[in-house]
Amino acid sequence: MIKIQRVEVMNLHNAIRGARNPLNSWERMDSGYDDEGRFVLGPNDLSLADRLCAAGSDHRKFIRQIFVSADITAPIYWWKEFDTYKVGTVANSTSTMHKIHAKPFERADFSCEQMNGSALEALDKVIECLESLRLSYIKDKGRTEWYSMIQLLPSGYNQMRTVTMNYENLSGMYRARRAHKLEEWREYCRWIETLPYADIMITREKREE
Repeated sequence: MIKIQRVEVMNLHNAIRGARNPLNSWERMDSGYDDEGRFVLGPNDLSLADRLCAAGSDHRKFIRQIFVSADITAPIYWWKEFDTYKVGTVANSTSTMHKIHAKPFERADFSCEQMNGSALEALDKVIECLESLRLSYIKDKGRTEWYSMIQLLPSGYNQMRTVTMNYENLSGMYRARRAHKLEEWREYCRWIETLPYADIMITREKREE
């Protein structure tokens, strides 16, 4: 399971203006804001962006200045893979260490939609044990109970993080992960495809196949 919410795309205006710096061609800018406050690339700027992105990473430096922020809820096993993309990304997560005991454990806290019956049965037993440990910890604040919760927690436990990255980061993720066997990665890449001008700046390899 993966859930992506509260998405913001920022700095497209400054990024495309900066892309014109090498040739001092600012007078050809024809982009602007529509009635809903969204920044829309005009034909000249769209053509420039397309040419620069087609020329490769050395020429598309401007997409490193287009930022995306989103709240992503995903299982720990997915976050372990996401954490390999450290350069240019920033994440603020909900705290397992401080808040693991803040609410009762339930199935909805875990990504388990692909589990078979026996796995779900085992998960339910783990959840029952975690809940017992949680109640004991709330009562006595025992260090052993707290450690037991942390160390027993399955990798399917869902965590929410507010993540900031740029279009270049997203291009690398999309190229490497869009055919991944984890459904979370495939869904994440389908979300990338919905971002403004993704077909030109991020996912063009798919478009050119």
